Amino acid sequence: MSSFLTLDSQLSTASGKCIFSVDVEDWFHILSVPSTPALSQWDALPSRVERNFLALLELFSEFRVHVTCFFLGWVAKRFPHLVRAAAREGHEVASHGYAHKLVYEMTPDEFYQDAVRSKKILEDIAGHPILGYRSSGFSITEKTPWFFESVAQAGYRYDSSVFPAAREHGGLENGRCAPYVVATDSGGLVEFPLTVTRVLGQPMCFFGGGYLRLFPFSLMRRMALKVLREGRPVVFYVHPREIDPDHPRLPMSLRREFKTYVNLKTTEAKIRHLLAEFEFTTFQQFMEDNAEQFAPATGRQQRHLIRSPEVRPAS
Repeated sequence: MSSFLTLDSQLSTASGKCIFSVDVEDWFHILSVPSTPALSQWDALPSRVERNFLALLELFSEFRVHVTCFFLGWVAKRFPHLVRAAAREGHEVASHGYAHKLVYEMTPDEFYQDAVRSKKILEDIAGHPILGYRSSGFSITEKTPWFFESVAQAGYRYDSSVFPAAREHGGLENGRCAPYVVATDSGGLVEFPLTVTRVLGQPMCFFGGGYLRLFPFSLMRRMALKVLREGRPVVFYVHPREIDPDHPRLPMSLRREFKTYVNLKTTEAKIRHLLAEFEFTTFQQFMEDNAEQFAPATGRQQRHLIRSPEVRPAS
């Protein structure tokens, strides 16, 4: 069973820092389209993740920013030097699972085995414990109540998989938009929801993937400042393919094609503007900077946390 303890957002995010993350996957790791190749075909496909991820590392180095890299286990196994390069440059290495499957399409045991497999691969390459997890497609829903328990049981200390609004791959509209702690039988697990903010009463995301590509930078900047004023960190995320406008395309519907490939040529420029204007950190560093707040709740000896009421950010 899992229960929730919401952290005091004013204390836990007083630094005003944002968190930048990269979901390290390849151009063909697109979810929920019939043309997506099966895992057995991935090795035979031309890869673009190596050059694109190394280009991102150069960009982060230029701005002296450290980020969290959620590596797909398959990518890490095929390109272990990318994991080592990220770690060597001071970035946090975290897990994106192994086979890029939606959580709600797996059984609890299948999910657990996938999460453990990825963690072991990354730890063997990086040479240190892997603390963070992010699911494919932020595919946590009310139909996966076992998710947090499984992530904690697999040995992770934090997760960033909850999308607190409706979306194509589910979403978990539980009203918790600031970091919070989930109490599990394996200890406390810190949850960093993907960042949304309310516009005309509705939660909206502006800060990653297709959202980052679709909206103009001026609007993204305004919404990020709004979130920071609310006392929450802004969690940004990108994929390596999004700075590569010429990468191969998968056949898909016009609607999905727009969402998947819109404004690819603008991504790198937007990332540059973000890195120049905001202060960034990693998930791990954010937790260390707020150790007094996180440590008591995530201590492995503490098993019982009080369930708090749902909280919504100020609009």
